[in-house]
Amino acid sequence: MSNDTPIPASSPLSYLDLIKICDNFRLPPNYGSADVVQKPSDIDSFVPWTLTQSRGSPTIGLLRLDVVDLLRKEKTGTWVIPEPQVGHSISFDISVNTPTKRTAALKELCERWRDAGAFPASIGPKQWRDEMYPVYRNPFGVHDHCLESDSDDGNYAFEMERAACRLFGVVTYGVHMTIYEGIPNSQQVKLWVPTRAKTKQTWPSWLDNSVAGGISSGMPIFESLVKECAEEASIDADIVRNHAKPVGAVSYFFRNRMHFLQPEFQYVYDLGVPPDSPFRPCPSDGEVESFDLLSLDEVKSKMRQGLFKPNCAVVLIDFFVRHGHLTPDDEPDYTEIVTRLHGGFEYERWGQQV
Repeated sequence: MSNDTPIPASSPLSYLDLIKICDNFRLPPNYGSADVVQKPSDIDSFVPWTLTQSRGSPTIGLLRLDVVDLLRKEKTGTWVIPEPQVGHSISFDISVNTPTKRTAALKELCERWRDAGAFPASIGPKQWRDEMYPVYRNPFGVHDHCLESDSDDGNYAFEMERAACRLFGVVTYGVHMTIYEGIPNSQQVKLWVPTRAKTKQTWPSWLDNSVAGGISSGMPIFESLVKECAEEASIDADIVRNHAKPVGAVSYFFRNRMHFLQPEFQYVYDLGVPPDSPFRPCPSDGEVESFDLLSLDEVKSKMRQGLFKPNCAVVLIDFFVRHGHLTPDDEPDYTEIVTRLHGGFEYERWGQQV
């Protein structure tokens, strides 16, 4: 995602504008057809990445043609890369047939590309996270990663460096929590809003959700939230376990400024705090510069100025819908907004070339 410093919008953004900034990509109508330009410079063409070349093998990502072009230069025995034609896909070789083998192959590849200076804005040393993300056969299926087993019978397929996920167009997952003070459906409700640190690798100095973070490989969903609360906001685990409430999810199909695809699924939580409570989130791990308790109107104003990280604005819009601050009677774009909060990445089309 973009690393730009936030610049206030010249005119107030609508809620639908904010959704479109984050949910900003659709596969072109000619995806998978014979008239697709097969040149690495064509940023609007993608090739499906499947686990194997077998018919019906799950599609796990979407590769831009310049990534495919670089993969063609790799040694045989790890990848199967057919010549461009209608219906082709990129896959692992049949011998790379377990989560451990796939993970090892990608680790070696991505670290070598990083050291060689390939795609520096995505996987260069400054962008590298040293954090592994899971990849699943079915992105909407169970998170079943078992660290003690190398079975290839479940939904978990392998894991890969977080920064490299954008190159391979795989679905990634995260947790976002809104901490509010007061009654959530009241106009007097206040929200805890952090400012991201200037040193963050992504989106430095933007406004964020109260707590947010990606789900690392092998980490249960709720435990990811507990971990992020401790690391980002110094919130005790017992508070999170006793008071954080799962309230749904948002999903969106994002293409970043380098034109790589980042389909993302965020599990959403609320945590309510009594009015005038002594509770206060505090920065802990250096990823947050400060926390501010803002009124509903202040939050809306900053959102419409474009000061929030795009996916955080989406999570806040979901909060507004759930608590009656955005209704079909006062929002003409309500139906489209609510529908696009829960997108499916056009996943049914990803493998139509295969």
